[in-house]
Amino acid sequence: MGKGGALSEGVLKKIILSYTYVAIWITLSFTVIVYNKYILDRKMYDWPYPISLTMIHMGFCSSLAYILVSVAKVVEPVQMTRDIYFKSVVPIGLLYSLSLWLSNSAYIYLSVSFIQMLKALMPVAVYSIGVLLKKEGFKGDTMTNMLSISFGVAIAAYGEAKFNSWGVMLQLGAVCFEATRLVLIQILLTSKGITFNPITSLYYVAPCCFAFLSIPWIIVEFPKLRDTSSFHFDYFIFGTNSLCAFALNLAVFLLVGKTSALTMNVAGVVKDWLLIAFSWSVIKDTVTPINLLGYGIAFLGVAYYNHAKLQALKAKETEKKATQVDDESGKLLEEKSAEKSARKTDADN
Repeated sequence: MGKGGALSEGVLKKIILSYTYVAIWITLSFTVIVYNKYILDRKMYDWPYPISLTMIHMGFCSSLAYILVSVAKVVEPVQMTRDIYFKSVVPIGLLYSLSLWLSNSAYIYLSVSFIQMLKALMPVAVYSIGVLLKKEGFKGDTMTNMLSISFGVAIAAYGEAKFNSWGVMLQLGAVCFEATRLVLIQILLTSKGITFNPITSLYYVAPCCFAFLSIPWIIVEFPKLRDTSSFHFDYFIFGTNSLCAFALNLAVFLLVGKTSALTMNVAGVVKDWLLIAFSWSVIKDTVTPINLLGYGIAFLGVAYYNHAKLQALKAKETEKKATQVDDESGKLLEEKSAEKSARKTDADN
């Protein structure tokens, strides 16, 4: 039982840790989404200032990331030149700020459940923008899959009891900006060998987001907040909300780093269904059978997309291993040939 028991114990420990990372990520993601909805919704905390809320998050994350990187030196900073920062990080920061602003704004107009259904369009947006920017190759079967996801979301939108066209436009805009950001990360950073973990990402990107958001904030929300004499900053509410947002970034790093991006995608589906159930049972949002039918179709499309990506990754990995074996075999043959030549030369001498 020695080796077998040790192996079983090791596998069991790995499974438990993986489920723990998934549970932490789902809990924090769930908490941030519901917390943001609570703060922004006019029927709950009634503080409908999405730019201000996003700036509070970015200011908090910037400060904490600075302390961890520059003061406590918990994480090493990335080798960043001024040219890379302005040509790569700044555009990504702009897109991230727009994505966060619009997605938080959507909570004022739409239910939590319907927003999660609209977010199912993310693979469609990522693939479409990847094709436009020539990062992805156009494939008929993939595009058919994207159309099936879009069709499912359209059915869900048709069945939405409290449909708000402005809220839908805000959420779709957030999806487009986020998808563009994800594609540009591959083009502008990954291609140059630069990778961020959540802390270094916030260290470089969060101040950039804060600066970009300050422009619309001064024009749109600052005058309203200045004239609202009854408002007093609630340090507990906004402090815990910002802490949850920061912790969520760390949870993403743990989940992807210790498991895989595919695990995160699967966990995301579980989280979406939990949020839909919570939205219906606790917040008392209306979820219709047509909503669920549409999201079910979109969910199947997303599941197939993730499966296809996994198969492509496996095929790529197999091809890579085969190439390595061929290279090693070639080197071995060369070495044997060299040895034979050396022996023949010695025999002739």
